[in-house]
Amino acid sequence: MTCSPTPPSPTAHSVPRDSTAPVPAPALKRAVDWAIVSRRSIRAFLPTPVGLGEVHAILDVARHAASGMNTQPWRVHVLTGSAKERLSAAIAAVDNDGNAAGALTEPYHYYPLDWVSPYVDRRRKVGWDLYGLLGIAKGDKARMHAQHGRNYRFFDAPVGLIFTVSRALQAGSLLDYGMFLQSLMVAARARGLDTCPQVAFTKFHQVIHAELGIPDTEMVVCGMGLGHANPACIENTLVTERESVESFTTFHA
Repeated sequence: MTCSPTPPSPTAHSVPRDSTAPVPAPALKRAVDWAIVSRRSIRAFLPTPVGLGEVHAILDVARHAASGMNTQPWRVHVLTGSAKERLSAAIAAVDNDGNAAGALTEPYHYYPLDWVSPYVDRRRKVGWDLYGLLGIAKGDKARMHAQHGRNYRFFDAPVGLIFTVSRALQAGSLLDYGMFLQSLMVAARARGLDTCPQVAFTKFHQVIHAELGIPDTEMVVCGMGLGHANPACIENTLVTERESVESFTTFHA
């Protein structure tokens, strides 16, 4: 079989898409592995600014994530400064109103309706490990609410991201979206930045739609804080446990 010549790309890319690695293979492997393994959900950020040019560069890498039939379902809203503050304040006003918060609905089910083991055990462990670091006792609903409310300030990250997807698409596009989000977070790590993907935003989708002028044809997928981790905050010492390869893999020969 003879391959046809590759036509020139119609668009310019800031990162070359050729097959030549920019560094020797051993260094490349270490760098990529480090960016993936060192990614953690950061829950306290420094106020150090992140330039919009840097955010654009990260998105420019992430846009090359795989998607079924090249549908590229992602839509991204980048929030900084007063725009981020306005959204956080609008969500906080609803979150702190018991009646209003109780009437909220999710745009889609991210978590199972009925939790079973081992998933519920992992969920509980990460929650109590975090609260343990913060000194929040079981049953202290006021402090739990306050800590959870920090989600809606993007944990004080200088950049907040809100992701949406067309309602015309189906569940497969959420799989594609996961690859896009992971690519974004790995690209951020390669630049010395940290992230926290946040599904907590979804139940405030109506507030987000109103504040950002998002049409009803779009659905909120999640939010994300982006910036530099604050090393002085104890919550950033949380490292979640991961199962071994052998626990989830069956090799067939």
